[in-house]
Amino acid sequence: MVLGKVVGTITSSSNGIEIPGGRYLLVNKCNQKGQIKNDFLVALDLVSAGNDELVMISESTSARETHTTNNKAIDAIIVGIIDMIDENDKVVYRK
Repeated sequence: MVLGKVVGTITSSSNGIEIPGGRYLLVNKCNQKGQIKNDFLVALDLVSAGNDELVMISESTSARETHTTNNKAIDAIIVGIIDMIDENDKVVYRK
C-alpha cells in the first residue's frame, strides 16, 4: 500500500469504467509523516475521503480485487483514511 494526501477531485464528462457513484480523487503520495512527494496519482475513492486527508491506497492488481472494482480497469483505490501513524513507539502523524 501507498500513503497519500488528497489534494483534489477529478471530474470527467465521459468515462469508460462503469462504477455507480464512482468518485476519483487526485492524490499526492507522501511519507509516514504526511510530507508530500510531488508524485501524483488518480485513485477511486471507496471511503469518502476529503481534501487534505491522509489515505491508504491500494494499487495495481490489488485495486482490481474488490467487489466494486472486480475486472475493471482500475489502477488505484483509496481503501482507508488514516487517523494516526505510530512509528517505533512515537506518533509521527495524527489527524
